[in-house]
Amino acid sequence: MADQNGDQNRKPETSGEAPLKRHILLRIDAWIDSTVWNTGFRLADWWEDVTIFFRRFRVRGWKRWLFEILGEGMTWGTVGAVAMLVLALPAFEETKGNWRAQGDFAVTFLDRYGNEIGHRGIIHEDSVPVDELPDTLVKAVLATEDRRFFDHYGIDFLGLARAISENARAGGVVQGGSTLTQQLAKNLFLSNERTIERKIKEAFLAVWLECNLTKKEILRLYLDRAYMGGGTFGAAAAAQFYFGKAITDINLAESAMLAGLFKAPARYAPHVNLPAARARANEVLTNLVQGGLMTEGQVVAARLNPASVVDRAEVSAPDFFLDWAFDEVQRIAKPFAQHSLIVRTTIDTGLQHAAEEAIESSLRQYGESYRVKQGALVMIENGGAVRAMVGGRDYGESQFNRATKALRQPGSSFKAYTYAAAMEKGLTPQTVVADAPITWNGWSPQNYGRKFSGRITLLDAIARSINSVPVRLAKETLGIPRIVELAKAMGVETPIRSDKTIPLGTSELTVMDQATGYAVFPAGGVEARRHGISQILNYDGDILYDFNRDAPPAKRVLSEKATAEMNYMLTQIPIIGTARKAALANGVVAGGKTGTTQSYRDAWFVGFTGDYTTAVWYGNDDYTSTNEMTGGSLPAITFKRLMDYAEQGIERRAIPGITPPEPAKAKPVETAAKDSDPNALPPLVRPRMLSVDVTGLLKAMSESFAKARPLGAAKTGSGKVAQNSEPESNAVSN
Repeated sequence: MADQNGDQNRKPETSGEAPLKRHILLRIDAWIDSTVWNTGFRLADWWEDVTIFFRRFRVRGWKRWLFEILGEGMTWGTVGAVAMLVLALPAFEETKGNWRAQGDFAVTFLDRYGNEIGHRGIIHEDSVPVDELPDTLVKAVLATEDRRFFDHYGIDFLGLARAISENARAGGVVQGGSTLTQQLAKNLFLSNERTIERKIKEAFLAVWLECNLTKKEILRLYLDRAYMGGGTFGAAAAAQFYFGKAITDINLAESAMLAGLFKAPARYAPHVNLPAARARANEVLTNLVQGGLMTEGQVVAARLNPASVVDRAEVSAPDFFLDWAFDEVQRIAKPFAQHSLIVRTTIDTGLQHAAEEAIESSLRQYGESYRVKQGALVMIENGGAVRAMVGGRDYGESQFNRATKALRQPGSSFKAYTYAAAMEKGLTPQTVVADAPITWNGWSPQNYGRKFSGRITLLDAIARSINSVPVRLAKETLGIPRIVELAKAMGVETPIRSDKTIPLGTSELTVMDQATGYAVFPAGGVEARRHGISQILNYDGDILYDFNRDAPPAKRVLSEKATAEMNYMLTQIPIIGTARKAALANGVVAGGKTGTTQSYRDAWFVGFTGDYTTAVWYGNDDYTSTNEMTGGSLPAITFKRLMDYAEQGIERRAIPGITPPEPAKAKPVETAAKDSDPNALPPLVRPRMLSVDVTGLLKAMSESFAKARPLGAAKTGSGKVAQNSEPESNAVSN
């Protein structure tokens, strides 16, 4: 009863609380409504006051149009400023490194046998301050390269407008609009690749240089860093090379000849084409008169008595390789106290000349019909030594290294990494897969000819370069990350995009990347350890760096089983696949893969023997399409031409997992060329210095000497070697 009475007593209290809560909620709702309405009313009232206030400034008539234009200009100016900042940031990233470091190195390069092949860097004793240079040289350079150099701030808009006008009038490019500062920016930070991105960066970097350097510093750097032909860099080195005198002693005629070299050093190099060099020097003298820097009376003596040059044979230096090797030296030798160095490289001048000839002869014979103008090549010996490098058709025309810096889609030549990952996964060349239509997130790759073959083996798929199979492997078995990871492990240094089109080679790589990656196959599945520097020494003969001593050991990246299976498939491609023009003579076994990109922009062949790996690329600098050139045509032909030469007269090594065929009797050179292609160039013939037997005997003797004990060493009774008591200086060792 007490509980019931308690409940009855609490009920009235509960019923009285509900109206109170509803009353409070209604008041809150009313306050919110009134506050929102009042706020809106006050904002509208404030906006009306603002509108009335600004009506005082409203203009009509022609003034209104003026203010509209100014307003739009400010709007688009803000947008433009933001866009300029976005474009400038990548350019300024180039200045983060020690861009003055090139001036700290003076390097003499030797080939693999110790012969001098070139120089790079600035020898400070030869770098002359601008105030000490002949006035005739400074005026000749400015009159020819940048007449308004001291008036503009990195970009000469008046000169650019004049160049556009002259080019339009001539119907072609007859004048350049780049200032001297822009050319220096390109030499210091950028490459010679002809892209819009490079021109944008060049403009921003030119302004940056003007902000951070004086005009005299810019001019001195330009004169010290420019390529002047004949393997020389800088006006001081060119004066010594061409005229045999210091740059401070040259006269007007010689100054004009040097100033004429900046435009095209290969075309106007006086030791190669003296008449062309003198004609160009005469144009420079005319520029001096037209620019108001000299009178006709002052230059007439130089016209009548043109410069003579020191009689020198044409220098053929591996300049593309030296540029790359110089970058490698700066990376390796950065911590060394001494920067005046002697560097023994891995380059083989015989193979280098053969590689250059193979590219040039192929372009001369087939370039016009295929509408292709450029090629690049890298050759690596088994073990990682770079033996040859061709970065373009003519170093004098363009110093842009297409072998190490040009990023191009590899096409089907990238499929080797996908198939290698499949072999690591446990598949074999005889694994049967479906060559059928496949769709991956809306993307449906097509085979060449838009035909499908049904169920085929992996060997057949890679030999015929079928597209659907590697895509199916990537989607259903491997995954894109595994393929990318393996390609990087095999030596591809360029960042690879991780998207579904990667198995067909859509991510850009360099020729060097491809040569390094494929070199894993003849190396038995271990890293190629690509390198161009064998030793770095100072001028006292001290070895500061030795690759065999200081480089990390090679790591295995492919199992022996996967390597053998890949080598089997790749060696079938020149026999039954798309690379039949790459099959080598005299029974030499070769493997490799072709590659052709969309619209026939790039054509590749990357191949190997037991001794060498070579990557060949052909295309155009402006990315225009070729005339249906495939990797199985000109690249394969070039590979065969070079490798037939390289495999002559050497003790050949077998490709791991491949049993070499019985040696066949070599055909005479004329017969072999006639049997293969009646229109083909005769094959390169390697000059024989020693017979194979003598070479083998000398190698065996060298190995024996290396393993032999020093003279005077004797075994003790315990079997240990005891040295005699002769002083160490008198002991004879290997």
